[in-house]
Amino acid sequence: MTYSNKVSKIVYGGDYNPEQWSEDIWEEDMRMFKLAHIDIVTLNVFSWASLQPDENTYDFTKLDKIMDLVRENGLKVCLATSTGAHPAWMAKKYPDILRTEINGLKRKFGGRHNSCPNSPAYHKYSVRLAEKLADRYKSYDNIVAWHISNEFGGECYCENCERAFRVWLKDKYKTIEELNRVWNTAFWGHTFYDWDEIVLPNLLSEHFAPERTMFQGISLDYKRFNSDSMLNCFQEEYDTIKKITPDIPITTNLMGFYPVLDYQKWANHMDFASWDSYPSNGDSMAKMAMSHDLIRGIKKGEPFVLMEQTPSVTNWQPYNALKRPGVMRLWSYQAVAHGADAIMFFQMRRSIGACEKFHGAVIDHAGHENTRVFRELEALGAELEKIGNMTLGAKTDAKAALVFDWDNWWAVQLSAGPSCELQYYEEVLAYYTALHSNHIPVDIIGTENDLSGYQIVIAPVLYMTKGNYDEKIRQFVKEGGTFVTTFLSGITEEHDLVITGGYPGPLRDIMGIWVEETDALPKGSENTFSYKGIKYPAKLLCDIMHLEGARALSSYETEFYAGTPVIVKNEFGKGSSYYIGTSSNGEFYEEFIKDICMEKGVRPVCVTPKEVEATERKNESGTYLFYLNHGEKENKVVLEKDYQDILTDTFYHKNEELSLKARDVMILKEAADA
Repeated sequence: MTYSNKVSKIVYGGDYNPEQWSEDIWEEDMRMFKLAHIDIVTLNVFSWASLQPDENTYDFTKLDKIMDLVRENGLKVCLATSTGAHPAWMAKKYPDILRTEINGLKRKFGGRHNSCPNSPAYHKYSVRLAEKLADRYKSYDNIVAWHISNEFGGECYCENCERAFRVWLKDKYKTIEELNRVWNTAFWGHTFYDWDEIVLPNLLSEHFAPERTMFQGISLDYKRFNSDSMLNCFQEEYDTIKKITPDIPITTNLMGFYPVLDYQKWANHMDFASWDSYPSNGDSMAKMAMSHDLIRGIKKGEPFVLMEQTPSVTNWQPYNALKRPGVMRLWSYQAVAHGADAIMFFQMRRSIGACEKFHGAVIDHAGHENTRVFRELEALGAELEKIGNMTLGAKTDAKAALVFDWDNWWAVQLSAGPSCELQYYEEVLAYYTALHSNHIPVDIIGTENDLSGYQIVIAPVLYMTKGNYDEKIRQFVKEGGTFVTTFLSGITEEHDLVITGGYPGPLRDIMGIWVEETDALPKGSENTFSYKGIKYPAKLLCDIMHLEGARALSSYETEFYAGTPVIVKNEFGKGSSYYIGTSSNGEFYEEFIKDICMEKGVRPVCVTPKEVEATERKNESGTYLFYLNHGEKENKVVLEKDYQDILTDTFYHKNEELSLKARDVMILKEAADA
């Protein structure tokens, strides 16, 4: 299946803002969309001010014209609710809608992401607008999805939020005594005697820096509360729209590894996942791939929608580098290779003013089709028409899983120690990159996911062991799975209270070790260890451990803990576990991951040169192999089976050598499935 039963191909289009243009431009846009094979537009993303000029007036005249025009031209619509930026009159009449920053500064009207998620006025008017839109356009059969708000994000620290935080805490902990226990308020005499004594944690109270706090438990709960507050805003609009148009799927555009919102929790409330991909200049192919796999993972492997990417240039980068010829096509197909069933852009026509006037678009300021970018878009659109429905609904068959958990992310980053250099995301990326380099399909999962379908589960820096997650890992290993974790794991429970009795806490029997101390090495300082005869760096943090049934595979080579284990393996039940007591480099991770995959019989999709990415997706119509050459030179691959190229219809045979030009893509269907 795919995200909508109204879709029969990889839809192709993006954010369209005709309200910024005169109607004669609209007609020209329709002509150019047809040239580029555009078949979907996202409408109404930032139109709240024009739809509702005052408290009681709603004017849909212009949107009616736009909706009719795109329908007449055969375009599908992803219809947004416009609630991502409130109108100026609303801020003037209801100042409680304005956010307060972490330093206590009250915002004025401006920008976007500018509404307090706990403002009564915001809740009232956002839901009302969503209801009116759903009721007005419910009969339009070309609406394939609803798009609530836009890129939910940011935080608010106002009085609305403080009051709502107290209610959230009372609902979660029930008694003030339990709250005092989980927050460890005996420390520094922070005991609370009544709920109204609780203040939110910011730079006026518990924080000594935006991401550093004196009371981790309080700030961790505020992170959870803020994410839940925004999710509640999404849910209210969702419920309202669903009552009127129950058969149209609903989403909101996520932002990959975005630290503010717990997307794994959000995904449970979305009909399908969608996201906006804007990699930074110089991001590796693995880093880009990991974000796609995250979005696929939060919906348990279901295909996702690439809601936004730039056709050419991103305006907010420090240096607005152009996408080189072929890169737009390459990155679009990378999204498809990792689970996308839609390729969409921001924006369709380039704005003439404000901060996005230098952001790329399908139709540039030149206003015609005679541009390099448009020609590339037109060519990709033709290819997507040829592919049709072949890859729709296709999934990735992964036997390896990588654990990423927002609570864990927040707790690590908020913690005072053990190192200011520690970045949870970067440690997870190191292991993902090793899997990606070995062409091992991987699911990115949360702590709620079932582990039984995997042979290898990797959980770097599993600092926080929530609830009975250790028991889930224990059963996974006992039944034959391989579990890998690292330094600074099993340290705390879900409230960031240390689990006493020795590290790694509840994981101790699974790993077969006891960690006594952890040495934090300053940037530029390293210990060393050898693995398979090659010396590698031990940096950032070095766990000093004792064996309790595990077997040492490598030891530290310098400092007072030279000779103590750094990499260990423990046999546990029918399975095994590995503990990596330090942070190392990419060469080590790549070799180590290759070894444990070989040990478990987890095979790569295929073998390719370093610059060529290879993935596989499967559906009822067949198995599809994607080759993506991220290099700036030609690379060759050797086929391991018989295939048919779905873009050229060419047949290839097993052991045949194929050439991929720089930044080229091949999509091959297994011939046995043809």
